[in-house]
Amino acid sequence: MAQSIFIFDFGSDEDAAQQARHKVDSWKQGFRLGNKMLLKFDRQDSAGENAEDGESPKKEFAARKPKTKKAANSEGSEDESAHIQMLVRLDFSDHEKLSHQRWLDRIPNEEPFKSAHPQVIRTGDPEFPAMLERFEDLD
Repeated sequence: MAQSIFIFDFGSDEDAAQQARHKVDSWKQGFRLGNKMLLKFDRQDSAGENAEDGESPKKEFAARKPKTKKAANSEGSEDESAHIQMLVRLDFSDHEKLSHQRWLDRIPNEEPFKSAHPQVIRTGDPEFPAMLERFEDLD
């Protein structure tokens, strides 16, 4: 299986993360990708409230209510303190290597993903097993 994991760091930009989620959802539906492209969000509180535990809270993006800019500005510190990372796993079978490569080339060049400091971790990379475990632990 040809697997790769993209890591996009949106910082505290909630709107860009929302746009990226919509883009991935439209690709999954439009190209009938199903489970070949999976998306999960890792939200970390940058205020360091859980620094004593050594564990940061993780929430899936879809569990939160989408907010408008006005609502986000009125709440202030709650959204500004959240650090958002989006993990996208591509999982194509061995005979779909060309499709896998095309998605690897396409995703980081699309608009909401360009500014998110894309990082690609492939199956053969030494950090891949740890990143795959992190991806599986997110719910």
